[in-house]
Amino acid sequence: MRLEPMLKAFGRPASFISKDGETLAEMNAFISPLRYKNKMYLYGVNTEIGFNSQGHYLYIGPADPDLTLADNGEYVNCAGEKYRIDRAEKVYKGDKVFYIWAIIRVIVEND
Repeated sequence: MRLEPMLKAFGRPASFISKDGETLAEMNAFISPLRYKNKMYLYGVNTEIGFNSQGHYLYIGPADPDLTLADNGEYVNCAGEKYRIDRAEKVYKGDKVFYIWAIIRVIVEND
């Protein structure tokens, strides 16, 4: 079983962008807002119930690009929104990387 066909069929087009603005990779991924019960695990502490203005999202994408190796300043771009990679981990099926999951956060740019 492979995840890539499901990502291509149901995922959203996204790009992995360097700090210089160069597109490093294009992929399809699932990007979904984190709910309260998910947010309580972000940094190992509970958050208050209610609206979290930090805009955290769950990213599930292909093994390549490997977001676990992202440098500071590199980000994911999807539908015109930029997301900083706060944490990323590999999920294995046997001895091969099956997918990458990450906690990403909307980048708020100052004018």
